[in-house]
Amino acid sequence: MKMALLQDQSTTALIVVDPYNDFISEGGKFWAGMREVAEKVNCVPNMVRVLDTARRAKLQVFYAPHHRWRPGDYSGWKYWSPIQRRNEEEHIFADGTWGGTFRDEFTPLPGEIVAQQHWCSSGFANTDLDLQLKKYGIHKIIVIGCIANTCIDSTVRFGVELGYEVTLIKDAIAAFKWEEMSATLEVNLPNYAQAIISTDELVNQLSVAAGV
Repeated sequence: MKMALLQDQSTTALIVVDPYNDFISEGGKFWAGMREVAEKVNCVPNMVRVLDTARRAKLQVFYAPHHRWRPGDYSGWKYWSPIQRRNEEEHIFADGTWGGTFRDEFTPLPGEIVAQQHWCSSGFANTDLDLQLKKYGIHKIIVIGCIANTCIDSTVRFGVELGYEVTLIKDAIAAFKWEEMSATLEVNLPNYAQAIISTDELVNQLSVAAGV
């Protein structure tokens, strides 16, 4: 699947999903489980390349962060998803901790938008991401981050349901298992994403379109 050459960078944005240390840094709570897949596809360096290129091409950058755990957040809840139960038990992305902080390379710059935190998987569900994108006149979104079969899958699908044209960067995402990557890239998201391309392909297209 190829993405048509960008004609108007002003209507295209990059969405970075959950670039937390707990996911993508040595010592993070999830890194040991994700390392094999992430390092094989060169996920983190590719995420950095995509972000750097998007900035140089003057695309608007958005971040879609997962809820940072805080004591008492789930007190009184009667209905849980398995993901939420795990967050409560393991204190994933704990607020005020290194693990619940974006990896240094993904520190938002002035003018970049950090959407409200999502409580489950989709960056759009119960957040202001859709509103922010619309206010900036965005129609096409490029998605990178973690995890392929949960937050990435859910964010891409939800975005398409809202009318966005989505490009997924296949080597700037990662998961715990190769089967999860395959399910995302080969089974699920070809039905939703306008294009599924590599970091090299995106960088080349953005560079040409923006004259970088």
